[in-house]
Amino acid sequence: MLWGAATGALELRATDGGFRISGAFPYGQETELAPGRSERIEARAFAARIDAEGDIHLLSGHDYAKPLASRQAGTLQITDTGEAVQIEAEIAGGTSWAADFLAAHKAGLIRGLSPGFRVSPGGERIERSGNGVVRSIRRAELFELSAVTRPAYSAAQIEARCWAAETVKRLTDHPLKRWRL
Repeated sequence: MLWGAATGALELRATDGGFRISGAFPYGQETELAPGRSERIEARAFAARIDAEGDIHLLSGHDYAKPLASRQAGTLQITDTGEAVQIEAEIAGGTSWAADFLAAHKAGLIRGLSPGFRVSPGGERIERSGNGVVRSIRRAELFELSAVTRPAYSAAQIEARCWAAETVKRLTDHPLKRWRL
């Protein structure tokens, strides 16, 4: 399975029973993952799995031992608009890893959103571009989205908000110049 990220924003809001996260994962953004090696996730690349309404998780740091929400549990809603993947999630905060995620986010340490996916057979195109290559993901199975410290795509970020009248703080983003297998 590959992990990457795309440009987008993730908002965190306090609610009575926990926290609500909403965000968008825009398609079509190209990023350099390593020198001479770029990637772009094309529009509706994740649509088949999202439309099938299979279980997809929201995790802390791509760790299935640290789930924050899931479609099966009814705490994660995912919509594919063709321009972006949009998510809404409820985080109850009743687990140690959810509390750790919330504390790290509040401290400004968790700044990115990253998807975990597997490229479908024939779902990618690799082309030469200048002195490197660009991998275009056309079809992939989305298994999870994760809140991460450093996303692969430089514009992926987390934005914190509360329902109470408070200052909204947009966190800076940092590139992660690799993908993992």
